[in-house]
This record gives sequence, C-alpha cells and structure tokens, in this order.
Amino acid sequence: MSIIDEFKEFAMRGNVIDLAVGVIMGAAFAPIVSSLVDNVVMPPIGYAMAGIDFSNLSVAIPTPTDPVLIRYGVFLNAVIKFLITAFAIFLLVKAVNTMKKPKATPATPPPPTPTEVYLKEIRDLLAKKA
Repeated sequence: MSIIDEFKEFAMRGNVIDLAVGVIMGAAFAPIVSSLVDNVVMPPIGYAMAGIDFSNLSVAIPTPTDPVLIRYGVFLNAVIKFLITAFAIFLLVKAVNTMKKPKATPATPPPPTPTEVYLKEIRDLLAKKA
C-alpha cells in the first residue's frame, strides 16, 4: 500500500472528518463569542462594578524608563470568553447527544421472586377452598 493510499484511508475516516468540521466550526464561532463577551456581557458587568472596563485593568511596575504593565483585565476577558465558549459547546454537545440517544425499549418485567410465587400459590389454594 502506498503512502498516498494510506493517507486517503486516514483522511476519509469518520473521526478525522468530524474533527475537521469541529475545528472549522469552532474557528467560525470564536468571533461570535468574542463579540458577545466584549459587547454584551462585559459592559453590564463593568457598569455594575462602577463603570470599570475590564480590558483596561492593569498593574504598573515602575522601571527607570517606562512602566511595565501587567494587563490582568485582558486576561479576565479571555477567561470569561473561554467559560462562555466552553458552556456553549457543552450545550451543543448535550443537544446532539440527546438527539442521537436511541429510544429506550420497554424493559421486560423481572421474573417473580420465589416469595411472590409462593404467595400466588397460597392465594390460588385459598380461592379454591372458598
């Protein structure tokens, strides 16, 4: 088998194609999440916290020339974007798994226990005597 044939076999497996589609969808989904966080989620949070814009939060470390900025606000935005993305993907996967789940067939009742069998026999004997 040539290397080209092996590559074709590898590339045409269902898992590889599913992974490629997932990566492309994730890349297309990223700007939507960024816009949601930057323009919808963060402004009300900033307003609730006395107008703080998280992306501008930083700590300045003084140096002889220019201060070094540790921009932890940008990091907070990235963490929030990650959490929203992870939650959205969780909901998407949960919905897909729900649609894929096979319908449960009705389970057959378990066989009667020996006690139940004896009780039925006693009941039947009492019914015959009456």
